[in-house]
Amino acid sequence: MTRYLFRRSDRLRSRDDFDRVFQRRVRVSDDVLLIYGCRNDLSRSRVGLAVSKKIGGAVVRNRWKRLLREAYRLSRDDLPVGLDLVLLPKYNAQPTVEAITRSLRRLTVRLEKKIGGVRP
Repeated sequence: MTRYLFRRSDRLRSRDDFDRVFQRRVRVSDDVLLIYGCRNDLSRSRVGLAVSKKIGGAVVRNRWKRLLREAYRLSRDDLPVGLDLVLLPKYNAQPTVEAITRSLRRLTVRLEKKIGGVRP
């Protein structure tokens, strides 16, 4: 039985990590998410969340963050390995785990193709 945990090692935590991902300026988006990404030289992918106040009040932002973490946790095995991802929800999107998971899987494949063999 596989346990789907969201461990500390699965997260981007430092400002430097977020800045490194944003400075690479490699991004993909659809109607639900905007994802920035870069390679990380690790054997796993990590995720960071950036939910703006434009999305809504604290309750709405925290709901988005819970759903983003859950979608990542559930689809981690289907995502490309060795990427640092920063997930930003789109302003008009409705947060559902199914929509976010579908978007996350589709966009990370596009992002990996876009990054290609370029190493940081």
